[in-house]
Amino acid sequence: MKGRSILLLTTMTVAVVALPVVYAQSKPAMAEQVAYKVEGNAVDKKTFDGWHTWRALDCERCHGAQQQGMVGPSLIDALKQIDKNEFHRTVFGGRVAKGMPDFSSSERMQKNWENLYAYLKGRSDGKIPPGDLKLLDDGK
Repeated sequence: MKGRSILLLTTMTVAVVALPVVYAQSKPAMAEQVAYKVEGNAVDKKTFDGWHTWRALDCERCHGAQQQGMVGPSLIDALKQIDKNEFHRTVFGGRVAKGMPDFSSSERMQKNWENLYAYLKGRSDGKIPPGDLKLLDDGK
């Protein structure tokens, strides 16, 4: 840590006191935990809803059927780099110059963006396999 000293002079005594001044330094962000449950190709209800959102909004036409990237970037790679907040900004603001539409008017996306994030994060983490999914037997 870098610091500087501050000199304090008092009128009562002739004393010099050096106090360290510490500047806050940002720490790397801790990896956030995303809640999804997966067993083989079966996932929890929220993650399943995220996968359905992926399918319903036809995200694969740009990002590929296995999220590997095509016209749009690989989401397998992207979700290793971006956090939930950046995902939200991208989905609800788009990146129109790069061809990513703004989904803020999509009711389905408004209700399921966190579920979609969980699904894509599970794919990026290598925990959720590509292809069709089914709901876990317990429905949770």
